[in-house]
Amino acid sequence: MMAPQKEPFERFEALYALAQSAQPKDPNAVSLATVDGAGRPSVRIVLMKSVDEHGFVVFTNYHSRKGQELLGQKVAALCFYWPSLDSQVRVEGTVSVISDEESDAYFATRPRVSQLGAWASNQSQVLDARETLETRLQHFDKQYAGQNVPRPAHWGGFRIAPSRIEFWKAGDNRLHHRTVYTHQGDGWKTELLFP
Repeated sequence: MMAPQKEPFERFEALYALAQSAQPKDPNAVSLATVDGAGRPSVRIVLMKSVDEHGFVVFTNYHSRKGQELLGQKVAALCFYWPSLDSQVRVEGTVSVISDEESDAYFATRPRVSQLGAWASNQSQVLDARETLETRLQHFDKQYAGQNVPRPAHWGGFRIAPSRIEFWKAGDNRLHHRTVYTHQGDGWKTELLFP
């Protein structure tokens, strides 16, 4: 069965709205899986900051491990899990860097200390002592005293454009409900999966 272009995103947004009500702390937390050039996987929890029919957006330091893997391989997977709803959503797709304007707009909404942290942290690099990070944070706080903190060129957003989205809902006796959308042409092929 074929579904229109927006259907899986509308379904996600309805479920996400429920998650925001049912799970007040970080309902946008999502496992982000990447791979390196040798095909070795890596996964971590990040925060999804926006979603529309073009994909799911997350932000990071481009020099971090995940940033380098997203830039290098241009593929990723996401897994949202909301225990309070007995639901998860799995996403697989291709990765692109969002525009500077989009990254600037989001960066401007971050708390000032988080903005300074984007400058102070050499994300994923070895840190000799916590004091080094704190000293770097103080340095950038002084550097940008009395002014807006600009977005570092090495920090911004990635969009994961799905080729596959699976909705999973827990069922009795582990007979779960699974629906998968696979992107085809201008729409989505919809299929049910065995649990």
